[in-house]
Amino acid sequence: MSRKICKKRTKISISWQFALIFALLTIGTIFFFLVVNTIFLKRFYIYNKEKALRDAYASVEAAAVNSSLDSEEFDQKLTSTVLRYNIDVIVVDVDSEMVAFKCKDLESMKLALWDKVFMEENIPEQVVEQTENYKLSITTDRRTGIEYIEMWGYLSNENIFLMRSALQSIEESARITNKFMENVGLLAIVIGTIIILLLSRRIAKPILELADISDRVRNLDFEARYEGHQKNEIGLLGHNINKMSEELKQTISELKVANVKLKQDIEKKEKLEEMRSEFLSNVSHELKTPISIIQGYAEGLSEGISEDKESRDYYCSVILDEAGKMNTMVKRLLTLNELEFGQDNVNMERFDIVTLINNRLQAADIMIKQNDINVIFESKMPIYVWGDEFKAEEVFTNYLSNAINHCSGEKRIEIKIDSDKDKARISVFNTGENIPEDSIGHIFEKFFKVDKARTREYGGSGIGLSIVKAIQEMIGQGYGVINQKGGVLFWFEMEAAKIKND
Repeated sequence: MSRKICKKRTKISISWQFALIFALLTIGTIFFFLVVNTIFLKRFYIYNKEKALRDAYASVEAAAVNSSLDSEEFDQKLTSTVLRYNIDVIVVDVDSEMVAFKCKDLESMKLALWDKVFMEENIPEQVVEQTENYKLSITTDRRTGIEYIEMWGYLSNENIFLMRSALQSIEESARITNKFMENVGLLAIVIGTIIILLLSRRIAKPILELADISDRVRNLDFEARYEGHQKNEIGLLGHNINKMSEELKQTISELKVANVKLKQDIEKKEKLEEMRSEFLSNVSHELKTPISIIQGYAEGLSEGISEDKESRDYYCSVILDEAGKMNTMVKRLLTLNELEFGQDNVNMERFDIVTLINNRLQAADIMIKQNDINVIFESKMPIYVWGDEFKAEEVFTNYLSNAINHCSGEKRIEIKIDSDKDKARISVFNTGENIPEDSIGHIFEKFFKVDKARTREYGGSGIGLSIVKAIQEMIGQGYGVINQKGGVLFWFEMEAAKIKND
C-alpha cells in the first residue's frame, strides 16, 4: 500500500527520469557533434592540409638547397609525405624539365602549373598565405571543376614547384559522417534507454524500499527495518533510517512515560488541592462547635452568670472537656496528614498480635466496665505477624473505641483472629444497630459520621476510621466493615509470620 502511495506522489519514476536524462544527454551530444562536424570539420581539415603543404615545402626547399632533389633519400621522404597527406607534387626547372614529381595525374599537374605561371591573374582563388617564395590558396581547377588547396612558387635554386590536395571529398565526408552519427546515435538512445531503465530500476528498488520504510516510520510503525547490505550511500542511508527509527521509538517511549508521569503529577496535585480544600472545610466545621461552646462558657464565667462554686466548676469542666476533644482531634488530624502524604515511615517487624490485643483490652478495661460491656476474646496462644506494631495498635484501638462507643442491645464485643500461613485477619464485632446501606461505603472517609449527635456525645471526630484506611493502604493490607445480624463487624489483615506455641 505504501509503495503505491510513493508511486502516486512521483509523477515520473526515478527509472524513467534516468532514462530521460540519458536520452537528452545523448541527443545533445549527437547534436553538438553534428554542429561541430558541419561547421568546423572543413576548417580543421584545411588547417591540417595547410600544415602538410608547409611541411612538404620545407622538405623540398631543403633538398633544393642541398642539390639533392634527384637523390634516393629525398625521393623516399617525399613519397612518405605525399602518401601520408594525399598531396600531389611537381617540381620543374627554368627550362620546364621535370626535376621531381609525385602525383596521380602528371599531365593535369603540368597544365595546372602552366596556368599558375602564365595565367595566374585569370584564376579565381582565395589566398590563404603569400610570401616572397610561395603562395598558399584555395582554388578550383578550371578544367575538372575540383576544388584544391594548393601551394606554388619558386625554390631557392629557381626551380618552380606546385603542391596541391583536393578538397571536394571533405564535404561529402562530413555529410556521410553526420548521417552515420544520426543513425548510430538513434540506436544508442534506444539501447541506452533500455539499459538505463533496467539498471535504474535495480538502483531505484532499494530507494523505493527506503521510501516505504520512512512512510511507515512517519506513521509510528517502528518495526520497519531496512534489510539491505549495500556498501554504498543507499546502504548508509538505510542504516541511518534504522538508527533514527530506534531513537524515535525510544524518544517517543520516554515522552509517553514522561507524559503519564506528568499526568499523574497533575492529578496528584489536583487531588492534594482537593484534599486540602476538603480538609480545611472539615476542620473548620469540626472545630466550630467546640470553639463556640468554649467561647460561650468562658464568656459566662467572665460575666459572672453563676457565682456558686459548683456552677463555676461545671463551666470549667465543660471548657476543659471541649479543649481536650479539640486537642485529640488535632493530634489525629496530624497523624492522618502524615500518613496520607507519606511522611510517616513504616517500621516492619515481627510481633505477637494476641499480646497487643490483650494489652489494649487491659488499657480500655475501665471504659469497658463503665459501659457494662462483655468482651469476648478467646485467643490465648501467640499469633505472630509482620507489620508496624505501633500502627497495628492504632488500627485495633480505633476499632475497639468505635465498638465500645456504638455497642448497644446485648452489649457484647467479640474479638477474633483467623490466621493461615499467609494472612491473619483480626475482627472486632459489637452488638447494636447496623450501619445504613447508603453510609457503609463512606464509613472510612474523613469526618464522615453516621449519627453526628451520638458521635458528638462521646467525643468522636470522624477521623479514626480514616487513620485505619491510611495505615492499611500504606502497608498494602485489607480492611473493611460488614453488617451482621445483631451488630457490625470491622476487620483488618496483617501478614502472617511463623506461629509459635508457648
